Amino acid sequence: MKKNYFIVVLIFFIFFVISFLTNIIGPLIPEVIKGFNVSKGMAGLLNFSFFIAYGVMSIPAGILTERYKEKKVITAAFMLATMGALLFSFFPTFGVYLVSLFLIGVGMAVLQVAINPLLRVSGGEENFAFTSVLAQLFFGGASYLSPLLYSYLVTNLTSGNTSNLLLSTLDKLVPANLKWVSIYWIFAIIAIAMVVVILFSKFPKVELNEDEKVGSIDTIRELLKNKYVVLFFFGIFAYVGTEQGVASWISKFLEDYHGMNAAVEGASATSWFWGLLTIGCFLGLGLLKLIDSKIVLRVFTIAAMVCLAIALTTGNGMIAYYGFIGVGFFASVMWSIVFSLALNSLKDNHGAFSGILCSGILGGAVIPLIVGILGDAFGLRIGMSFVFLTLSYIFSLSFWAKPLIKNKTISFKSDIS
Repeated sequence: MKKNYFIVVLIFFIFFVISFLTNIIGPLIPEVIKGFNVSKGMAGLLNFSFFIAYGVMSIPAGILTERYKEKKVITAAFMLATMGALLFSFFPTFGVYLVSLFLIGVGMAVLQVAINPLLRVSGGEENFAFTSVLAQLFFGGASYLSPLLYSYLVTNLTSGNTSNLLLSTLDKLVPANLKWVSIYWIFAIIAIAMVVVILFSKFPKVELNEDEKVGSIDTIRELLKNKYVVLFFFGIFAYVGTEQGVASWISKFLEDYHGMNAAVEGASATSWFWGLLTIGCFLGLGLLKLIDSKIVLRVFTIAAMVCLAIALTTGNGMIAYYGFIGVGFFASVMWSIVFSLALNSLKDNHGAFSGILCSGILGGAVIPLIVGILGDAFGLRIGMSFVFLTLSYIFSLSFWAKPLIKNKTISFKSDIS
């Protein structure tokens, strides 16, 4: 099939937008707590509302994509995201925000399922590994940039600097005490633009590989009887819970314990958390060519625990800052290794298994909520310590996982006969 590089670039931007909308919640939590006068536990509902959509929609999204094809479901996903962003932009209340985040989350869950097969077909099967890595670069780049955009908007609008058309327009649209809502106007504009571009784009026909098909409900039920399927589901649950349980509360922790500005240093730390997570992925790719994936996972998990312990216990704000972004760096290999160990532990039904694993993304809904509730009761230092449990589960996985196929490593032994 002829390659379609326009669609490849479009998919890269879709990855960018998914990440841009997904990973902004954490830096906003201090603003939400102050702006709506809610507790940490209530603020934890933000992640819950967003990531519960992944648990609800990951498998149905695959079924919808098989039935209605990629263009329709991607358009519908961005329309949902637009509705969610505009709803909160026009009615900025806490309750509406929860509904808005769920709508955006449903859209992002559908996009995650629909775009990978489309990328494989558009860029060519032989280039899929390369284009997937490039897509992750776009994803990581957006995670790095979205907190910086939030910081730019809030610091300028709060100080009254409306020197350009964008800032002056946003200043008129958002309440005086909720300047951070401006970022959702930006999201709405981006989502609307994506809808228009997609509607006028010609998509290639996608024939799903067997490992991309969701499978029947009976297949899913049968898989859930396999204890390793359930254990690996909780592996993904633990990873996304770790990622979001740390990233979502960095800003608030640095504000509470070290007096840092959540919109400046807090946003910067969150930005670098995601930036180093992206950079770490590439180091991880190299290490996996040299070392067994279970050993890499084991070492990186221990290092993430050490960084988290330093961040939570030090009395020095900058050491805590660097400790948190260190967690991002060492968490970088966890998703890909856990996912590959899982798929390599089953002989067949990989498409259905992938759907079950992606449902584990709802760990990003549950763990930040638990951190917030514990933070109200005992302080955020104790609350964020809950993440040691999810890291411990990932660490245990590096021992009990028994893949049928191990990652191929380079051998430096010479053949001497």
